[in-house]
Amino acid sequence: MLFIHGAHLVATCFMVGVIWFVQVVHYPLFKTVSHSTFAAYHSQHTQRTGWVVIGPMLSELVLAFVLFSTSPAGTIRWAALAGMIILIGIWASTFLSQVPAHKQLSQGFSPKTLTYLLRWNWIRTAGWSLRLFIAAWMTYAAFGLTSA
Repeated sequence: MLFIHGAHLVATCFMVGVIWFVQVVHYPLFKTVSHSTFAAYHSQHTQRTGWVVIGPMLSELVLAFVLFSTSPAGTIRWAALAGMIILIGIWASTFLSQVPAHKQLSQGFSPKTLTYLLRWNWIRTAGWSLRLFIAAWMTYAAFGLTSA
C-alpha cells in the first residue's frame, strides 16, 4: 500500500509543477499573442494542455479518494480528508471558473477575462501547493519516517 502514497505524491508533484508554470509563465504570456491569431493559439493551448493534465489529474483524484476511503496502513486520516477537500475545491474552481474563462477566451482575446483567469487560478495554485505539503507529509509518515 506504500505504492499508493508514492503514486499520489508523484501525481500531486506533477500538478504543482504544471500549475505554477501555467500561473507565472504561460497565462501571462497570453497577452503577448497577436489578437488576430489568439483564438487559434488558445485552441491549441487548451487541446495540448488537456493531454498533459488529464491523466495526472484523474490519477491524483482516484489516489486521493483511495487514501481517504480505505486508509491504508500509515495513512493520516484527517490529512487524507483535508487533501480530498482541497482537491474537490480545485476541481470545482476548474469547472466553475477556469473552464468558463477559457470558453470566453476561445472566442478571442479579452484583457478582462485574462485578468479574471489569472486571479482565480491562484485558488488552484495555492490548493495544489498546500496539497503537496499534505501528500509529502502523509507519504513520509506512511514510510514510517515520522510519528503521525
